[in-house]
Amino acid sequence: MFSYCTDILHLSEAEAYLRIAAARASREHPLLLTMLASGRLHLTAIAKLAPHLTPENRDRLLERAAHQTKRQVEELVAELAPRQDAPALIRRLPECRPLTPATLTTLDPRPGPLLGSAPAVEGELRPDAVEASRPQLDPVKAVSPATIQPLAPARYKVQFTASAELRDKLDRLRALMRSAVPDGDLAVIIDAAVTEKLERLEARRFGRTKAPRKRLSAAQTPPSSRHVPAAVRRAVHERDGGQCRYVDEQGRRCTAREALEFHHRHPFAFGGHHTPDGLALLCRTHNGLLAEIDFGREAVAKHRRSNTAAQRLAVQPQSLFSP
Repeated sequence: MFSYCTDILHLSEAEAYLRIAAARASREHPLLLTMLASGRLHLTAIAKLAPHLTPENRDRLLERAAHQTKRQVEELVAELAPRQDAPALIRRLPECRPLTPATLTTLDPRPGPLLGSAPAVEGELRPDAVEASRPQLDPVKAVSPATIQPLAPARYKVQFTASAELRDKLDRLRALMRSAVPDGDLAVIIDAAVTEKLERLEARRFGRTKAPRKRLSAAQTPPSSRHVPAAVRRAVHERDGGQCRYVDEQGRRCTAREALEFHHRHPFAFGGHHTPDGLALLCRTHNGLLAEIDFGREAVAKHRRSNTAAQRLAVQPQSLFSP
């Protein structure tokens, strides 16, 4: 089956594995093929759920996994088969040293008493004949991205590669927090640091604070100002749940939580006010889409071009005086 998938269907090894795993699981659970054909399950979900499916939990488990992403299915699997917490660990990675002509061994595939013992032919390509000025591998670009892997309900393993500066900062922070965290648990220390940074950013961006100085009813802004009061930003952010509020024609809400912007339902340029009912959180893409509906695509494109030109001048002001 694997040879057929790779040699005849020309699938990659990973794609072949997913299809074989789905085929084997469907022998005992035919419902998998039905859900796969209807689009309620994808191949990755079937491969991850197959080892945990039983006739007793099959219907309930597949119903929960329908239309779920890979990450959501991994969390479901972690709930079914929880694993122990990953230990806190900081270790130095081995240096990524590229191969050089000096470290390569000349291997000649021609028959001889010993492999590589045949004399070299003049003009043949040999590792020691390659120029030493070959491009060097960049160990930073070769590093795999950070991973977040669910281990159990509400428990995750977070793994990433840190710089020497970050490792030094963690040691200093651990020393300063020794009284609050006697065992020096990295997870607790990083959680405290991330929480503090998150509170500062959300206070600046969405007006979130533990002790608000101004109530929503007292928040007034002159119509000529584009500044949205903190009380209004805070109310809009809490109402929309920190997520883009755009809903398409099929009733599906956008799941974006990055690059969120405050959108005036009635454009500010046309007399819109800074009120919770008049504002909504939108991602940059959908905010731009509604702007094209309100002002026209050409006007929005012209505005974007002018902003891009202004940013370039701000970054390289010397270009105005270059010959």
